[in-house]
Formats: sequence, structure tokens, C-alpha cells
Amino acid sequence: MNSFLVPGPGPYLLTHSVGCLPRVASDALQSDFLRPWAERGGNAWPDWLQQVEEFRSALAQLFGGTPAEYCPQSNLSSGLAKLLLALPSLASGKHTLLAAEDSFPSLGFVLRQAERHGYTLRLMSRDQSPDDIRSWSEALTPDVRVALVTQVHSNTGRVAPVAEIAKLCAEREILCVADVAQSAGILPMSFPELGVDVVLGSCIKWLCGGPGAGYMWIRSRLIGKLEPFDVGWFSHEDPFEMDIHSFRYANDASRFWGGTPSIAPFVVAAASLRNIRELGVAGIRSHNLRLVQAFKDALSPAWRARMPGWPIGGTLCTSLGQEFEAVTNALTAAGAQFDCRGDVIRISFHACNAEDDALRVARAWQGDR
Repeated sequence: MNSFLVPGPGPYLLTHSVGCLPRVASDALQSDFLRPWAERGGNAWPDWLQQVEEFRSALAQLFGGTPAEYCPQSNLSSGLAKLLLALPSLASGKHTLLAAEDSFPSLGFVLRQAERHGYTLRLMSRDQSPDDIRSWSEALTPDVRVALVTQVHSNTGRVAPVAEIAKLCAEREILCVADVAQSAGILPMSFPELGVDVVLGSCIKWLCGGPGAGYMWIRSRLIGKLEPFDVGWFSHEDPFEMDIHSFRYANDASRFWGGTPSIAPFVVAAASLRNIRELGVAGIRSHNLRLVQAFKDALSPAWRARMPGWPIGGTLCTSLGQEFEAVTNALTAAGAQFDCRGDVIRISFHACNAEDDALRVARAWQGDR
């Protein structure tokens, strides 16, 4: 907990939204971005670009694969838009983009806009249970070109069986894209072992890396088949060639990078990723589950029975119904920081939390004084 700068006054339960700032990341921003800028001005670029390489290396160390398979992105939506326009021409009969209705809306907006380029969007309804492999097996019909799979759904905390879905996609020649925004850093995983073709993620949540540090992971055998439309000089095989008549795609995932890159977000995120690796994702997950259980155990039997029974991805999402106002008012009065989606309250426990946080939340939740 001491390795994080934790906002007060009460328990911080918003890691599913914005993870707490690690102290090492705050220090890195000063030493690896601001100081080179102040001391070397435009000559700081070699140092800055090395920090982005450190970001790619840190991702590979945490999630597997090689640094060359990772490309920095500002966010998942931008990465998805670039990917869809980079695919080879639409094959006859395979034009459908498939995703769950409970996917993050921003990605849904991208998928809908892709219909202007010949795609057709089909959303699996919420009652089709996107965490059930049988639902995906029925939905992955011959017309599907791309399946976007949200590993952990932000509104429910439900976990989709990504590896099983990816296997079905491979058998049916469907490009499988995983959204790991709500799972990276809380569920131990290896991107190559998931079996998907592309991973889209960000560092803002469980990775505690702040906004602006998104990333794409692309399976190496696929990279050479993708030609992004949205390019810039850092998509070039040699960004410093400076010949307007000559463009050659970079031979790794950085072909998706684009124009002059942001640096500060990736400096912060690289330090945060190293911190998460030292803590260990498996250890963070075990700690999260212990605190969730401590919270549940401290509740009355009636309240405990209303807690979600399915496996969660780290965030406890509970529909409160008529008790919504009373519970949220009590948590606010206790200083807890949380958020809601409709009448669903969302709380998450990370390495920055202690068992006392879970007990304090439980007491406020059920009105104990």
C-alpha cells in the first residue's frame, strides 16, 4: 500500500476506473520526461523514445510475447479503428463484426462507424450471457469476420472464456480481438497463450499507469498482413528517412503507431508496469479475492445472498434496487470512493487496499454504526 499515492479520505475503491498513482511512476515522470526536456530540449528525443521502448518491453515482460508485437496507442478505441481499416479487403460473405451488447460503448461506437466501410455490426444481447461459451458458439456464424471479446465486462464484472472463444474463432477463420481493459493487471494471463489474434488494452485501471497509455498486441504472424490507413512517420520502417515519396510499413507492430508520439503517458505507465510486475499479478489477484471475501463475510446473511455469485474479474458489481440511495449515501458519508452504473454500485480492491477497508465498507453498506 505504501508504494501508492492513495487519494483520501476513505477507502479508495475505484481501481476499475483509475488505479492509484504508484510513487515510482510519479518519480519517473520527473526524471525520465520533464528533466530531459528541461536539460536538453529537442535533444531529449533519443531518451524519450527509449522510454517508449521500455514501455513495450515492460508489457512483454508482464503479458508475454515480444516487444515488437506491441504498439503504443492513446486508447482502445483508436486501436480498434486502426485495426479494422488495416484488414485485407472484405471476403465474400464474411462482413459481420460481432460483439456483446454489454461491451464498453466506446468500442461499440467504433464498430458501428465501421459499417460505412462495408461491415455489418451484430451485438449479442445481454440475455445471451457473453460469459457462456455456448452463446459464442451459436453467434460465431460463417458471416463473422471479426469477433470482439470483452474479457471482463465493466457493468457486471463477468469474465468471458476468452481462450475457448479464441479457439472457436481459429477453427472458423474469424479474427479474434480481446479487450483486456478491465482484466489486465488483475487476472494473470499471457497474451500469446490466450489464442487471440489481437489484444487491445490500457494502463489506466488495474495496471495503475494513468490515462493515455493504451496498447495493441498483435500476433507476429499477422502483422505483415495488416496495412493500417492511419499512419505517420513513426509507422515507417525508418522514421528518420524523411523522404515524402517513400513510405514503407514498419516490420513490427509499430506500423500502427502513427505520427509524432506522446511520451509522458508511456513514461508513467512503464514505471507502473514494472511496479505491478514486482507486486505480481497473481498476488494482486489473491489479495483482491481475500478482501472481497472479507467484505462479504462482514455482511449480514441477507445482504451476502445478494452479492453476485459468478466469478468476477476484480470489480464487485451489485444491483441495489430500492436500497440504492441509502447505501450510496452511507458509503459517501464514510468517505468511500466508488462509482455506479444505473442502480449498480461498483467497488474494487487492489494492492492499495487493506482488510480494514473491506470491513469499513461492509459496515457502511449495511448501516452499521
